[in-house]
Amino acid sequence: MSVKEKFDGDVAIISVSGNLMGGPETTAVHDKVREIVGKGHKKLVIDLGGVKWINSSGLGVLMGSMTTMKSAEGDMKLANVSDRIQSLFMITKLITIFETYESTDKAVGSFMK
Repeated sequence: MSVKEKFDGDVAIISVSGNLMGGPETTAVHDKVREIVGKGHKKLVIDLGGVKWINSSGLGVLMGSMTTMKSAEGDMKLANVSDRIQSLFMITKLITIFETYESTDKAVGSFMK
């Protein structure tokens, strides 16, 4: 699994690839979110385009990341969510919590509204 960070203006983008199935790799995502918040950034997009599957531990990390951003008066959006993961969000009702976009450009653009 890999976690990469880049910026588009004042929006931090974390690109994740692999499976979000718990363990130290999954924790690295939340660690990166905390690092971004610690630097004072308030806008975050997590690009899930490279994520094949996610389990309850992975969902927990996304929820924790959202909580970290909201506690810092920031916001988090998800991009490139596969149909498989989108259906998991619907089943768990997390679709009502996460804003998902079909591309990172659209997710970044949503902060401008």
